Amino acid sequence: MTHTIPSLDASAPTVSVVMPVYNVERFVAHAIRSVLDQSFADFELIIVDDGGNDASMDIVRSFDDARIRIVSQANRGLAGARNTGIALARGSFVALIDSDDAMHKTKLERHVIHLRARPTVGVSYAGAALIDEAGAPLGINQMPRLGRVSAADVFCGLVILNGSIPVFRRQTLEDAAFTLPGDSRKRYFDETLRRSEDVEFWTRVALTTDWEFAGIPGVFTDYRINGAGLSADVIRQLESWEQVCASVAAYAPDFVARFGPTARGRELRYLARRCFQMRDRGLGIVMALQAVRAAPGLLLAEPVKTITTLAACTLLRFLPERVFAALMRAAKPSLA
Repeated sequence: MTHTIPSLDASAPTVSVVMPVYNVERFVAHAIRSVLDQSFADFELIIVDDGGNDASMDIVRSFDDARIRIVSQANRGLAGARNTGIALARGSFVALIDSDDAMHKTKLERHVIHLRARPTVGVSYAGAALIDEAGAPLGINQMPRLGRVSAADVFCGLVILNGSIPVFRRQTLEDAAFTLPGDSRKRYFDETLRRSEDVEFWTRVALTTDWEFAGIPGVFTDYRINGAGLSADVIRQLESWEQVCASVAAYAPDFVARFGPTARGRELRYLARRCFQMRDRGLGIVMALQAVRAAPGLLLAEPVKTITTLAACTLLRFLPERVFAALMRAAKPSLA
């Protein structure tokens, strides 16, 4: 395949940053400031009002910066809001940022340098630091696999570790887009998925285009951990992940048959660790055990992370709360 760059107006910015906004009045100002403060200034920030009912958009409109573009729509979910923003993007590169996360100051600069230097790379990514609801660092970093990565690595959650990490070459998004019968509107993310839509999209890019994924060392994003409604959230997350598997299997059944069990095990282990972080005493151990049953090979491939998850969730489940709290203060474990 010969890659072509879309024809863009000469006055268009280099990067389009797409930020969906839905009921995030506590966090959105911090997210916007992190974009406006970038060391690389040639960007537009497309903020998609996805039909929320709090003061988020009042906060958005309080910012006076010509690089901000606002578009409003009836609620369509994160995938639909991202699709709207991407369709309006004028830049050669497109960065995603969720409105409760934040960019480090040099994020865009580093990714633009990377993409300009590597014309076969369609997706540039890096690590992320976890923060709590108040914005305080948790001392835990999400570190992706760098170097040469495969579609299986992408599907199994080893590459792009949250939706605010990647920066795309615009043509990559176009090459992975699809339309529905009788509707010419392009979809980049699958709007039938309300969760895990990002995993499906990264995997579709890896399987259906010849663009490369390539990471750069370092941490350039803050990823916020929100503990609200954890138990229900974990169950819905798992259900959505199963939907993603079904979606990918529709166009790559052999791929899912081969790599699905490992991917499912890693997803279950991730959810177990989320449960541990939020001190959910019941679900953590259930998810950890299911992870090993789904993919026993994780005990050999990633023994430290897998055994630590099992041990931590077991202690959380069975130790008296006071004893567990004292043990955690002494051990200061970190599960990411």
